[in-house]
Amino acid sequence: LSMLQVKLIVTGDDFGYCPRRNQGIVECFLAGAVSNVSLLVNGSAAADAAELARRYNIPIGLHANLSEGSPVCKMLKTNSSLLNQDGFFHGKMGFRTALSKGLLNMSEVKQELKAQVELFRELTGHLPPHMDGHQHIHVLPEVRHIFAEVLEEYGIQYTRVPIEPGLHNCDWIPSSLMDFYRGVEEDSFNTVDVFTRHGIRWPDIYIGLSTMGKNMSISNIWSAIDAAIAKFTTKPPSPAHPTPQSQTVTIELMVHPGYPSVPPVGGCGEGPDDFSQSWERLHELQTLMKPELQGHYKTRNIQLCSFKDL
Repeated sequence: LSMLQVKLIVTGDDFGYCPRRNQGIVECFLAGAVSNVSLLVNGSAAADAAELARRYNIPIGLHANLSEGSPVCKMLKTNSSLLNQDGFFHGKMGFRTALSKGLLNMSEVKQELKAQVELFRELTGHLPPHMDGHQHIHVLPEVRHIFAEVLEEYGIQYTRVPIEPGLHNCDWIPSSLMDFYRGVEEDSFNTVDVFTRHGIRWPDIYIGLSTMGKNMSISNIWSAIDAAIAKFTTKPPSPAHPTPQSQTVTIELMVHPGYPSVPPVGGCGEGPDDFSQSWERLHELQTLMKPELQGHYKTRNIQLCSFKDL
């Protein structure tokens, strides 16, 4: 096992959500607790986030958002299938419901995703090396095809496929949330072929559902990483990896650190949501900053990196 090199991408999601989120993520990056960030370009503090990324040389990708707040495409701000009667995106579950009822226009989905890539480029000066979906919308039926087309068109190589090994053994996750996670997992399994056909790549292992918010602890981050590595190393050798002993395994750990949002500041057009105002964000920040977590990476020969280091 000592031959196995582990590359860990710790991605701070929702960069740009509010100034306090930005501050927390930057502190985590400077402390070596986060190695990569995902920007919400429709977040109320997106321009500030892009500036911070430039100032501190933080590797940054795009957190594509079709579910929370307002679209960035001017054409879609009124009279679009992506909006509810209040003129905002349909929400995490509302988006899924509208999609299942066939109410979403896929050409508008494509238009908005491209507008978000363009705005990302405008804010940062470069295309995103990786692009994933806020609230995992990018693996949903129909959307997955559009998402893959957009990535291929822009030559964006990496994404996230949220299939977490060992998720079903996590008995601390309430059943309502577990139902949502099972849905995300099923959608992700059905997305693998689509992303593969479009030449899109993602890390070997994803972790982040079982470790979110109040559930995050050093021990459950570690057991998730250990379980994932163990599962990966017991896979039978394939032509691509004939010698499992001397290979690299890449892991993405999705995290949501930050200081709690204080309304009315924050959000993506309609103010901050409950999770963003809760102490759970701060709990993640404090856990990730703990020196014993960093020490553990060192003793286990785990190298923190970003997508552009792969």
